[in-house]
Amino acid sequence: MRKQLTDIRQVMADRGISACLIPTTDFHNSEYVNDYFKSREYISGFTGSAGTLVVTSKEAKLWTDGRYFLQAAAELYGSGIDLMKMGQPDVPTVSEWLASSLNDVDILAFDGRLVSSTLGATLAGKFKVIYDVDLPGEIWPDRPQIAPSKIYPLGDDVTGESAASKLARVRQFMAAKQADYHLITQLEDIAWLYNLRGNDIPHTPVFFAFALITAEEDRLYVLDGSFEGGLPYLQIFEDLTKLTSGTMLLNEEAVGYALRKAIPASVEVIDHENPCTLMKALKNQAEIRATKNAHLKDGAAMTEFLCWLKTHEDKTQLTEITAADYLASCRAKQPGFRDISFATISGYAGNGAIVHYDPTPETDTQLRPEGFLLVDSGGQYEDGTTDITRTIALGPLTDEMKRHYTAVLKGHITLARAKFTVGTTGADLDKLARKPLQDMDLDYNHGTGHGVGHLLSVHEGPQTISPRGTKYALQPGMITSNEPGVYIENSHGIRLENEILCTEDPLGRLQFETITFCPFDREAILGDRLTADERQWIDNYHAEVYDKLAPLLDDSVRSWLYKETRKLP
Repeated sequence: MRKQLTDIRQVMADRGISACLIPTTDFHNSEYVNDYFKSREYISGFTGSAGTLVVTSKEAKLWTDGRYFLQAAAELYGSGIDLMKMGQPDVPTVSEWLASSLNDVDILAFDGRLVSSTLGATLAGKFKVIYDVDLPGEIWPDRPQIAPSKIYPLGDDVTGESAASKLARVRQFMAAKQADYHLITQLEDIAWLYNLRGNDIPHTPVFFAFALITAEEDRLYVLDGSFEGGLPYLQIFEDLTKLTSGTMLLNEEAVGYALRKAIPASVEVIDHENPCTLMKALKNQAEIRATKNAHLKDGAAMTEFLCWLKTHEDKTQLTEITAADYLASCRAKQPGFRDISFATISGYAGNGAIVHYDPTPETDTQLRPEGFLLVDSGGQYEDGTTDITRTIALGPLTDEMKRHYTAVLKGHITLARAKFTVGTTGADLDKLARKPLQDMDLDYNHGTGHGVGHLLSVHEGPQTISPRGTKYALQPGMITSNEPGVYIENSHGIRLENEILCTEDPLGRLQFETITFCPFDREAILGDRLTADERQWIDNYHAEVYDKLAPLLDDSVRSWLYKETRKLP
């Protein structure tokens, strides 16, 4: 059992607390967080980017989604914490489990700044709660501290619209909703709105901030004390308590419970998705032009990496981490490179079946001249954010591996070639990518596509191509990933990911334009399992890959790419 689990139970006992809920987020409902906020990881030892831990005096449970089932099972082994596989049959939700485990006098504690207003209100309606405590912080002696990054502006050539224009659009939305105030807590929305960026979260160029907007003024509360015109970060709590009347537009799913409770009852709350969330998802022409340029540089870096890996004479000299490090060095040479866009997923053989596997010195696996290496990675450039996955044959493959690779590729192509009507949702499109795999009694336990930010988070909404994607239709200007996969435990994982831009054809139908350029692995493709249209798509795509990337490559890499992008036999 982990010492941290014993320690937090002692604090709970001293306080008369029956249960403690520890989520994976920060004060802004972020997916990726600063090290200061990794309380759930500190207590549980589970390093994934999604999960909720609940600790009672006798039990501890961790809920996470299908991307992390294998990883969580390994990392929680011997910890005294049980894995709860979200969405699986007979697995209760956090609220359901708490309802069956607590009685009327038991006290549930959580940090209300970290729990959404929606969840906090649900819990407070069912249990006796304390939400002004940070129990993990009380037992974390060497907790990392936040060193605020310097906030910096982006130019109009990258953003395509001034902050003043964006604020005017937000105020128009507020007027339509008859809102006197608009509270924004999501960091990507704030960074987009003000055309500002920072580095408060690794690999995601955002800065800790809250924004409060009225028809006449806008207040930006920031952690960077040197930022001109900014107010102290946590002053937002005090300023909200001073409001006396009016209407407040906010997103209950995003605003923290404690922040929501700071708003006086005399202020009417309008619960609605932040208008910025959809606005920033609809990329303008300047953003599209800039991000396409970023993808060309990223494609050149990826191609250099693939050439190096495929032609390396002794692959046993390499490991998952050395491969990821070499890829990072390829990106770093590109003009305008700033950072990777997330920790590189580099999984060899069975590790590739762990969907969001993050190699560590303890798990780092030596490569061999056989089987698959799955590499999911991306970059932050001065003109855009990229996300790409390639599964690479390091040597001989089994027939099963080739059949699986080809089925994933067929699903990828089907989505890339889709034509659809206005109003089509991500849930409708998700089915297209899964069908070739489902025809083989295979599937994958994650979405097919997520929105991608522009010099922001690699995972953004509101659109998603997944069974859950029923709320928002795909619209021109949205950039989404296309990443079907298949995962065979202890054997191999395969995922093939490009970014796709939603556009409109001359007949008014919607379609996708692939904006990621990097070859697929010819050694893994069973050509006789592709239709004529699928073969034509691959050949056309590979021809475009060569035409766009060849001018950016040195002679040896260009020669390798030429061979890899020939028509399929």
